[in-house]
Amino acid sequence: MPDRSAGDPVGDAPRRTRLAPSPTGSLHLGNARTFVLTWAIARNRGWELLLRMEDLDGERVKPGAIEETSAILEWLGLDHDGAMTVQSQHRERFRAAMERLAAARRIFRCERSRKDVRSAASAPHREDGETRFPPSLRPSLQPSSQAPCDAFRFDEELVNYRLLVDPGCEPVHDELFGDVEFDPGSEVGDFLVWMKLGVPSYQLAVVVDDAHHGITDVIRGDDLLASAARQQLLYRALGAPTPRWWHLPLVYGPDGRRLAKRHDDLSLAALRNSGVRRERVLGLLALWCGFLDAPAECGPDDFRRLVTADTLQSFVARERIPASRCIATEESIRWLRSP
Repeated sequence: MPDRSAGDPVGDAPRRTRLAPSPTGSLHLGNARTFVLTWAIARNRGWELLLRMEDLDGERVKPGAIEETSAILEWLGLDHDGAMTVQSQHRERFRAAMERLAAARRIFRCERSRKDVRSAASAPHREDGETRFPPSLRPSLQPSSQAPCDAFRFDEELVNYRLLVDPGCEPVHDELFGDVEFDPGSEVGDFLVWMKLGVPSYQLAVVVDDAHHGITDVIRGDDLLASAARQQLLYRALGAPTPRWWHLPLVYGPDGRRLAKRHDDLSLAALRNSGVRRERVLGLLALWCGFLDAPAECGPDDFRRLVTADTLQSFVARERIPASRCIATEESIRWLRSP
């Protein structure tokens, strides 16, 4: 970890961001819009751009998905700096981070079942299905006269580990959304940082890897905006600088749900294999961002020139209004697939 005071911002460090796809299936048009915007922002501003495959999701990682994802990004014209890294090849980083958190008494072993958490009176379900882990379910974190407290010990046994979350609001400054505030203690409580499967949670893994690679700017979908608050807690606990946050609006499918890998017919691999040109894909993404008034093909450099500070702010401001958010309509998909 960089030797800086806990929670210090990245300051004047050379700017660096990343593309961090998860190879659990084919990329779709929603992924493409986020990745193309990230690439354009980085290239327009002279930032370094890294590529990291986040493949810790065990059995959900599809055979050949890493190679397919890399090929799709190349097909779109999205270059990156340096060699691609693969998250699962550097597990020692996560173990070292856990040992550091254990030494600081910031994590604890948790053998509570999901049923225990769900049945707790103060553990309501969130809309996204996550259940709050309340302080009342913590183990005894004080040693007794009979035995020392071993709740903080990290020894990679097949148990869960959680971060101790103090009460209080956590302010988050986002370069696009502005200043927002979350309360992780009341929203999610002591959240998972290590799972009994023997792997780190997403929250820990992304913080450790971004800190290791010196990422100064994190650009991703706005479904992860609330995660920025949790991740700030981890950056501080690990004594690592907090990056700048950029959260981009998502694309929604014709069914009104955010575009996801369940929309197989809108996967980039399926579109490419059916003969759709990348200029059509990029033109549709530019239209969905409001950078174009009508459908038109454009190449990677054309798209990049359309992404200015003004058009980016207008895009985000418009899509923060629910009625104006981007829907992958049947009409736009027909244009995409037309000769």
